[in-house]
Amino acid sequence: MKTQVAIIGSGPSGLLLGQLLHTQGIDNVIIEQRSQDYVLGRIRAGVLEQGMVNLLREAGASERMDREGDVHEGVFLAFNGKKVRVDLAGLTGGDTVMVYGQTEVTKDLMDARAKAGLTTIYEADNVQPHDFYTDSPSVTFTKDGEAITLECDYIAGCDGFHGISRKSVPQDKLKTFERVYPFGWLGVLSDTPPVSDELIYAKHERGFALCSMRSATRSRYYVQVPQDEHVEDWSDDRFWDELKKRLPPETATKLVTGPSIEKSIAPLRSFVAEPMKFGNLFLVGDAAHIVPPTGAKGLNLAASDVSTLYRALTATYQEGRADLLEKYSEVCLRRIWKAERFSWWMTSMLHRFGDDDFDQRIAQAELDYVTGSEAGLKTIAENYVGLPYEPLE
Repeated sequence: MKTQVAIIGSGPSGLLLGQLLHTQGIDNVIIEQRSQDYVLGRIRAGVLEQGMVNLLREAGASERMDREGDVHEGVFLAFNGKKVRVDLAGLTGGDTVMVYGQTEVTKDLMDARAKAGLTTIYEADNVQPHDFYTDSPSVTFTKDGEAITLECDYIAGCDGFHGISRKSVPQDKLKTFERVYPFGWLGVLSDTPPVSDELIYAKHERGFALCSMRSATRSRYYVQVPQDEHVEDWSDDRFWDELKKRLPPETATKLVTGPSIEKSIAPLRSFVAEPMKFGNLFLVGDAAHIVPPTGAKGLNLAASDVSTLYRALTATYQEGRADLLEKYSEVCLRRIWKAERFSWWMTSMLHRFGDDDFDQRIAQAELDYVTGSEAGLKTIAENYVGLPYEPLE
């Protein structure tokens, strides 16, 4: 098999990259270890920055998002029994976010890829990139017992934190940075109306809580739990009771509860791998970086990586500007570290880290300051809606 760009991983970053490249006539094949149903079954993020919304429109995969997605102009911070609204649109000159589930994004991109007749190989075993420091890279894999070699010009590693792409890089050429947080998020998905029209990030002495949504009839809620907690120890009733305790009283009384349709615990970590380019292999999204979900940046950071790589590849094929590919890593990492900082800062300010009274007082003072200062609120707003994509020049 031959293609121009081999994409490892059919999550939203791989699918979005493939669709964008297709719009520019650049041939690509996606190779995925899991089944299509497995990929669609992942319950993940649901807040899209304007930059990602624009990319989905550019890729021709936005029709359902534009019809069913929920544009949000603000977000609430709750603490000391009260709520403070961060006016995203007012503080940023009109920028907003779109609430639209990652599962829906993935489905839309899969549908667009199928409609375009593009090749995606699911349930590929023993996927391995080769010779990416040469001009003749390839990806080998096994499908239905047959060994296959996919020859290509470039390889995009969009296969997540545990994928083979980063693991294939010589360790002496890779530097990683990591912080593991001493807690996780217990998340519940339920077919109940959201308690608020806008997201609520709540700080409480019992721990952090988040009230989010997927639609007008489906809600997503989280509570901070210890790192060693087990999901089977949390009945629905226990979860709802704990969530109510962490919300302002007026919000808790409005909470509509119901059976959970999905319940899981996600650990929190910050992680960055540098660089993100190794010859003709490019790491994209979670393969190169992880952020705690407090700042709603994981999927959106992947989208900004995709935008940078897509534009560099387009310039390479259409203008012979291969020099732009050399800038991929440094351009991506500048935005990544700013998002890492914001996600770390929000996590530090809103969560409970043990019983250290000094740390708690500092976090409370930080929250009091930023919510009482227009400059502080603007800092939250402009980071939350997403910093601008850096142009490739």
